[in-house]
Amino acid sequence: MKTARSIRIGTRNSPLALYQSREVQRRLCNLGMPSEIIEITSDGDMDLVTPLYDMGIQGIFTKSLDVALLQNNVDIAVHSTKDIPTKQAQGLTLSAVLERATSLDCLVLPAGTLTIDFTKENIIATSSLRRKLQWSNRYPHHKTENLRGNIQTRLEKLDQSDWHGAIFAQAALNRLEISSHHMIPLDWMLPSPAQGAIGIVCREDDQHALEVCHAINHSNTKMCISVERDFLAALHGGCAVPIAAYAELRNDELFFKGNITSLDAKEKIEIEMKFSLKEVAHAGELAAEAIRKRGAIEIIKTFRPS
Repeated sequence: MKTARSIRIGTRNSPLALYQSREVQRRLCNLGMPSEIIEITSDGDMDLVTPLYDMGIQGIFTKSLDVALLQNNVDIAVHSTKDIPTKQAQGLTLSAVLERATSLDCLVLPAGTLTIDFTKENIIATSSLRRKLQWSNRYPHHKTENLRGNIQTRLEKLDQSDWHGAIFAQAALNRLEISSHHMIPLDWMLPSPAQGAIGIVCREDDQHALEVCHAINHSNTKMCISVERDFLAALHGGCAVPIAAYAELRNDELFFKGNITSLDAKEKIEIEMKFSLKEVAHAGELAAEAIRKRGAIEIIKTFRPS
């Protein structure tokens, strides 16, 4: 692999995005590969009021970086893989995924609060429709509120509000070493497809960038998140449809869980399946077909009427 050309790393300018880009840069440095980080503001960072599922845009956090890649202003773009659309811009590809951290969501309590009584009529904040509906399905007596912004901004809003908690991706809090608030892991809540994984996108015709990305790719993680993303794509999902998925390799088999929750949060359809490594290439599509047969297609129609 040639190492002469410095790699330009495109990233959003939030603290979490910069952490993820520096993690990629560190791995490139370990390969003896020079690089520089170029910060770019995304559309999703500019509107911090509208819920993500109301924006109606695929790739709200990736669009600006896609443009930078296609205009050859950066060589690779680093994202939270869950933000990368399953149908990418023509000419771009998800070229690498780093080893996945925890995929769990967690409930963060206001600073100084150590417990929560789930039997009371609590107010829980989140910008994610998936989290909102899974929470409301489990706790129908609770109320949910919209919460946008980077991690630090959301924590400040939580502390300044009358909310009893807010839902975050635990990997994000761990990466930023947040210790100021008490966190409760939500092992019952199924995550967004590819949650917890850092993804790298580059141009399909940039052989040098492709080789660099291949050198730092974690193949088992990419296999799992590819199944999750295939499941999402087969159901024509996105941030506007509350589809959840998680795949895990155990003893040369892939274990898969998926679900979708109705808009009124009263119905949740779930599947659990197991695949051999020979079946992995089609596992996402097979899982999507299985959950359709259990009634998911009727729920999806309520979010995207035909």
